[in-house]
Amino acid sequence: MNTKPELRVEWAADAAGRGVTVYSERRGHPHGGLRFASLFEYEMQGGRECVPVASVEPEGEGRFRMSGADERFDAELRWVHRDDVCEYFEVTAAIRYRGSEARELSIRIGGELLGPGRPVWMIPGAFYKENRFKHNFRKYPRCDFEGGDPGEMVSDFWSFRADRAALPAVFAWNDAMCAALCVDEMSAVGLNGPGFRGNAEGARIWLDFSYREEPVTFIGHAEPAAKDAATYTFQPGETVELRFRVYAAGADPHAYDPFIRQMYKIHQAEHGLNPWMGLEEAAELAAHGLYTWHYHPGHRILYETAAFDRELNNNVRGLGDRPHMHVGWVSGAPYACALLMYGRKHGHSKYAEAGAAVLDKIAEGLSPSGIFWASWIVDRGWTTGWNPRKNWLQARTIAEATLFMIRALRFERERGFEHEDWKRAALSNLRFAMEHQREDGNFGSYYDCEQGTVEEWDGAGGMLWIAALLEGADVLGEPEFARAAARAGGYYERFVRDEYIYGAPEDVHLTPTSEDAYNAVVAYVLLYEHDRDNRWLELAASAADWMMTFRWTYNIEFPRHSLLRQYDFRSRGADQASSSNQHLHNYGLFCVPEMLRLWKYTGDAYYLERTRDHLACFLQFIAREDGDFNAYKGMVTERFYNTNCFQPKGMMLTLSHSWCVGLVLYAAQEALAWQDELKLSDFLAKGRGGTAS
Repeated sequence: MNTKPELRVEWAADAAGRGVTVYSERRGHPHGGLRFASLFEYEMQGGRECVPVASVEPEGEGRFRMSGADERFDAELRWVHRDDVCEYFEVTAAIRYRGSEARELSIRIGGELLGPGRPVWMIPGAFYKENRFKHNFRKYPRCDFEGGDPGEMVSDFWSFRADRAALPAVFAWNDAMCAALCVDEMSAVGLNGPGFRGNAEGARIWLDFSYREEPVTFIGHAEPAAKDAATYTFQPGETVELRFRVYAAGADPHAYDPFIRQMYKIHQAEHGLNPWMGLEEAAELAAHGLYTWHYHPGHRILYETAAFDRELNNNVRGLGDRPHMHVGWVSGAPYACALLMYGRKHGHSKYAEAGAAVLDKIAEGLSPSGIFWASWIVDRGWTTGWNPRKNWLQARTIAEATLFMIRALRFERERGFEHEDWKRAALSNLRFAMEHQREDGNFGSYYDCEQGTVEEWDGAGGMLWIAALLEGADVLGEPEFARAAARAGGYYERFVRDEYIYGAPEDVHLTPTSEDAYNAVVAYVLLYEHDRDNRWLELAASAADWMMTFRWTYNIEFPRHSLLRQYDFRSRGADQASSSNQHLHNYGLFCVPEMLRLWKYTGDAYYLERTRDHLACFLQFIAREDGDFNAYKGMVTERFYNTNCFQPKGMMLTLSHSWCVGLVLYAAQEALAWQDELKLSDFLAKGRGGTAS
């Protein structure tokens, strides 16, 4: 895919206005710009002070200098034009404190977005458009042009810590343009942060040195914490140097992509990978962990969690282990399928038997509506899962279980094994999807478990039916399934084009998540493979680009004494779960095979490189032996804490999750066929992987 923007980005220094406007213009399109009317602002008691621009002077081709002063500071901002993956400015600010006494201050550098239309936003991994609908069941930060109650996490402005973002950048769009500012996580004054404001008075984006979390701090709960405003103590005569980048492009919603690719190219050279092991060892450990700690033969389920601390688990009557199994998503069919495949291929009959037993159990669990129940719980039996309503079943969970039931069926059939119960269950689910598909292709997102009626049509929760139907058409000999999948591809295209795919996970109602991106990649790669229509390939690539907004381009600087720092965990390649669930997770392993095939179809090495990053990241923290990072052999956590959300930065959830272990097992097996291209051995940790620093 072409990574150069279609729009020519032009730059201008507006000396007459004693400021700088970075603008983008195309014939027949409205004019927009990002105007820097001052050098910077700083927070004082009672308000903000602005350091004015005294002069703007050229310093050669593509270079100029802004300078100015007030009674407390003087500063120079040197701008250098770059043209690589895309055009952007690299800015270095030298800020000297002129005060006679040390003072705690926070610096803010930003600009006003010029042009018509209400703004929309993106902070990669942390904030998307308005970020939360008014009717969303879950509370987390929402932007409202009209303002709102910060206590309800609604406001017309937000500022965040940089470590909430997969790339510490803030993007803004209006009808005329896209503009962005990007900064490193850390600077000379500590942890940085991006922010924005948009209301009837105008729209602004900025960078804070040090960070500010305003108007409140989101810590992962429905009730926010107070704002968190960090400062730096300036000493008399001290000069600090701050660096950031400025980008401008047209109003295309996909205009973020060239700049994210550019920043990835820069960070790729600066931030190394640190896999602890190769794919074979990872698969062997994960198979052991999934079978040993998660499989329970008496119930024929994969327990969703297993506590690291087995002694504590014994003392709390096993409650550290969650005796639940979803049929897809956080447990169930995908991981049973992976365990079955590993067992068959490597002659481990107990693994194969366990995987088949779990799939047998799931196949037995059809609800009255004809689709799978969402989950099974000890002492309760089959239930609807974690949905907003007790009688709802969620499309994605059911579609994912169906997809992997079909994949297991194909795998077993190739080896001479037939499973009629699996076939009947898969057909029941796929026929339900077809019968309930709306004329425009929408499958709906939530279904009544008894009646089978579609209870919610909003969102892209049903998108993964596309993959299940396509693979089912082939395995089950039902060509009409493929026709339904193509109709759905046309309907769900709008979410990809809008750069706002939402509705995949049960527990974050109608929220844009990285999991929505994974599902879109899988669906559209399979559609392309079905009929080789380049429209599907374009949509698969676009969904993959949006997926990369959730993927870390850099290695987080964890606190010195934290576990993740001591084990030298490299976050490059990790994904943020969502703007609502802010922690790093490995669910992107779900679409590793489709991403690798997408790379082959497009010839775009970016997809290979970023998929390799994701694999390398999660070849860390697979317990190599009992006691490794206080876990047991083969355990894998769900959460690495990248910021002050849920737990302190640098901590790790001390529970092994079946889906996390299962996805390592699935992706490691799938990626083995691509070892020569992935070259993961080039990044193996040179003898110190996962040792304390």
